[in-house]
Amino acid sequence: MTIKRIFRIVKWVFAMSLFIILSLAFYATIPLKTTSTLYIPEGSVGTIITQLIQKGYALSEIDKYLLVLIGTPKTGWIHIGQTDLNRIDFLHKLVTAKAQMIEVTLIPGETTQFFLQDLATKLQLDYQRLASSYDLLAHYKEAGIHADTYSVPLGIKEKHLIYFLVSQSEQKYEEFSSKFYGNYRQEQWNRILTIASIIQKEAASEEEMGLVSSVIYNRLDHKMALQMDGSLNYGAYSHTKITPERIRSDNSYFNTYKYKGLPPYPVCAVSLPAIKAALVPVKSDYLYFMKNSEGTHDFSSSFNEHKVHIKKVKSDKKDINSSQ
Repeated sequence: MTIKRIFRIVKWVFAMSLFIILSLAFYATIPLKTTSTLYIPEGSVGTIITQLIQKGYALSEIDKYLLVLIGTPKTGWIHIGQTDLNRIDFLHKLVTAKAQMIEVTLIPGETTQFFLQDLATKLQLDYQRLASSYDLLAHYKEAGIHADTYSVPLGIKEKHLIYFLVSQSEQKYEEFSSKFYGNYRQEQWNRILTIASIIQKEAASEEEMGLVSSVIYNRLDHKMALQMDGSLNYGAYSHTKITPERIRSDNSYFNTYKYKGLPPYPVCAVSLPAIKAALVPVKSDYLYFMKNSEGTHDFSSSFNEHKVHIKKVKSDKKDINSSQ
């Protein structure tokens, strides 16, 4: 091979290399639109790029090689921030961006309907999609999400959010049940959650929960109707004051004044103390309790004793009214 031919080859290689470098430089600066938050699936770089392409991102096979050079992408929800980036900045964000988290709290005693409405407002999500996802994924019509505070990524979609909340709750329920029963059966746990939900609605404090639980079990053992207002605070009635008219008009099985036994499923989300109280009630012979003027409850074993507590509450109210 002559020197002249070698020179031509070197010149061609140099020209092609320069062309490739300039092409890549140009390619890297092409603007790319994205959302401010982005979900990165688990898997190889190739899998990630492929799935992003399927979601409508203007990426190509070249980006797989560029991303390998830049680093290993994060997985899960990440916060991109800007929605217009050049390609290299976008790929760099996949590696370095952090998840933007927001805390959501399900208050013990709240119903799913109100919680999902709050989520829709706080996270700018669609309530109907949240509700549909809950119906599809939750194992319980109510209390399928454990009352707690959760950190969730901002920008998460409705189905992903409900899946996360339900799966986290199921892990807790299975753990609680396995410790107590040695297993986790949903039919059995539905009963515990139902009792816990009434305790949650009725007890004035965590200290009272064991006593309220004992009244529920004692009345069930005596084949007595529970006659507890809290059972009527289900669904849309979570914040509704229970009146004599409401007791007369509500014909659902949540009306424990009309029907003996427990409601068909929980009336609200429950806390761990309420679950513990439902699993291990205080031993007592109490069958009644009455809210007193101090906001706590007086417990009694007989109806005559209960009537004394009722009379005292009425007397206290009369004294307060007369002094005003």
